[in-house]
Amino acid sequence: MSPARVRSTTILLLAGLVLVAVALAGWSLWTMRNLESRAVPISTQIATDETDPAVFGRYYPLEYDSYRENSQISRGPSKYGGSEPYDRLAEYPYMKTLWKGYSFEKGYNEDRGHVYSLEDVKSTPRSPTQAVCLTCKSADVPGLIRKYGEKYYSMPFAQLSAEATHPIGCSDCHDPRTMELRITRPAFREAMARRGVDVDRATRREMRTYVCAQCHVEYYFQPGTSKLTFPWDKGFDPEEEYAYYQDLGFHDWVHPGAGTPLLKAQHPDFEVFQGSVHQAAGLACADCHMPYRREGNVKVTSHWWTSPLRHLDGTCTVCHTEDAELLKQRVFYTQDRVKDLLDRAGRALAAAIEAIQRATALPDADAEPIRKARDLHRQAQWYWDWCSAENSTGFHNPQKIMATLGKAIDLAHQARAAALAAVHAEASPGR
Repeated sequence: MSPARVRSTTILLLAGLVLVAVALAGWSLWTMRNLESRAVPISTQIATDETDPAVFGRYYPLEYDSYRENSQISRGPSKYGGSEPYDRLAEYPYMKTLWKGYSFEKGYNEDRGHVYSLEDVKSTPRSPTQAVCLTCKSADVPGLIRKYGEKYYSMPFAQLSAEATHPIGCSDCHDPRTMELRITRPAFREAMARRGVDVDRATRREMRTYVCAQCHVEYYFQPGTSKLTFPWDKGFDPEEEYAYYQDLGFHDWVHPGAGTPLLKAQHPDFEVFQGSVHQAAGLACADCHMPYRREGNVKVTSHWWTSPLRHLDGTCTVCHTEDAELLKQRVFYTQDRVKDLLDRAGRALAAAIEAIQRATALPDADAEPIRKARDLHRQAQWYWDWCSAENSTGFHNPQKIMATLGKAIDLAHQARAAALAAVHAEASPGR
């Protein structure tokens, strides 16, 4: 065989080997994906109204195993938060002054995991009286809302809590037949519709945040009906939610010492996340709090809703190339500074309340500075509470949280100054 022919034959053989290698690689990739998809088959055996997570676990055992990890109780890798139900009132004693006259004064423990949601709301010292307080605590709630309609919200808590048997579970976020993500709480759907957003047309990436936003949000109960409502008509920022409540003339309670009509913020995690650097990068709640993990050849979404610091190899280091310990310390760097601002704002508010109480106790105090002090107190405490109730100690959006706490501190000092002006005017000669 001539040299030219040998070279030609060699080239053809090499080309053939390359084609075979490419085909094998493609087959391997297809096989892996096929194995992954077939490892978690979609079951059509689960009833459309099933709410028991254990039933889902028969068909999705890997996901269910991770779901059961929510029963672990510890502070975990976080300096703040965790699932150990420590007494936050003891750790932050100024909260008792701020919430005097409100149910949170009776008890405020760090939340345990989602699997304890129903058990904990039934045993809370805050003693809920209406079924609306059950709304985000049980997978049985959507069925109760269908059964009773909007009367559900104002019905007795004791009656409907007896009808709820399962905590937060699979059916809260998944259609039992298709396992597609879905919205099960009317308040979120209605609030987004008022903003012109059809959640039924949401992308899967959007839904990986939306299912969390059914509950991890600020809300209030409409006077008269107690219907659960999200105050998003003007926007998601604390200033916009405050303006919403101002237009509504709404307050949760009147502080018995200061006489201020106050708002109690809930856990506005969804609102805080809006405009954050991670949201702008295209991340969803589930990317950090429900990371993928591999079980053999299967890629599984973890259903252990926990701190991203617990699984840095599946959360932060997926995007960040820095050392995992360095990333963890950067989180603490942010949270330590937010914690300091939270405490500064809380102490400033306690001082403002004390000054307002002194002013109102005077028989002939000037009403105008007291009214001004109360207006400033109401706004300052809203900004502090909005940041305090959020679950990441600021890390969901450090810039927004720190700016909001700066406003809280400034307004609290203004409130105290206004109250002291009334005190000093009363004490001045000639009065």
